[in-house]
Amino acid sequence: MPPPIPILLLKTKSTPEDGYADFFSARGYTPTFVPVLEHRVHEPNLGKVRALLAARAFTDVTRNIPIRGSERRKFGGLIFTSQRAVEAFAGMLEAEEGKGEDEEISIPLYTVGPATARSLGALSTNYLPQTSIHGAETGNGENLAYYILDHYNAVYPDIFTRPPILFLVGEQRRDIIPKLLMESEETPPEKRIVVEEMVVYETGVKEGFESVFGEVVSSVGTGDGDGEAGKEKKKPIWVVVFSPTGCEAMLRVLGLGPFTATASSERDVFVATIGPTTRDHLRQHFGFEPHVCAAKPSPEGVGAAIEEFMAQRG
Repeated sequence: MPPPIPILLLKTKSTPEDGYADFFSARGYTPTFVPVLEHRVHEPNLGKVRALLAARAFTDVTRNIPIRGSERRKFGGLIFTSQRAVEAFAGMLEAEEGKGEDEEISIPLYTVGPATARSLGALSTNYLPQTSIHGAETGNGENLAYYILDHYNAVYPDIFTRPPILFLVGEQRRDIIPKLLMESEETPPEKRIVVEEMVVYETGVKEGFESVFGEVVSSVGTGDGDGEAGKEKKKPIWVVVFSPTGCEAMLRVLGLGPFTATASSERDVFVATIGPTTRDHLRQHFGFEPHVCAAKPSPEGVGAAIEEFMAQRG
């Protein structure tokens, strides 16, 4: 049996289980997690969300429950496309538990993938039992936007009473969902939906990531002193990138893209991206073409792209 291929996953390992660890361990890879992102909640904006909750601004307009206080805008739905946004919102709800909220939120929650949907499911069970979760199988922002156009228009068919949707985001995000819902020529005016974005978390490169990543790259798959170290050093490495954040440090360590002059390893290193956002960032900012881009942002999607590439390479 051939030795396992190292695969470096530039993310924090999920607990208690991680789908990427399970998937790749079962398919002849040795997964290693290297956290690259550091997330900080945006307290001022979470305070605004808290005020909206207190003003019943998330009440389903079809229930005709009046808004109180100074807030005059209702939202008929919430959009989440990252687990970090769910975590920030859930942390706020947890802090508010038992403080006298007297109106249940009963609006649809939209999400882009199964992982975020699972996080929303736990949130819904604990805090928002009247909400419903939609879009888990859409897979990307574009598909989710089209799904929302159909579903939300069915919930609120009257353009004159259709409330806006609140999109809880990080400061780094694509604008494809707001554009398709509000501005796209493909979207008939009578189906357009107003989207208000609110940043609830900020993301930066984790302190010390570059040095930690460099140490991991130098150490993985280099043998265990049994005489096979020379062969192991030539074993290829796969690096899976989940976000534009940290891409420059990653390329610098690997000696790829604009940093090829610094390359010191003789082993093959291949880069896979979780989706088109990170792929396009590498192209546009560093002139680097990743070896594969997953068609779906999932362990199966990444695995299929890697296996196809390796099969073609022979």
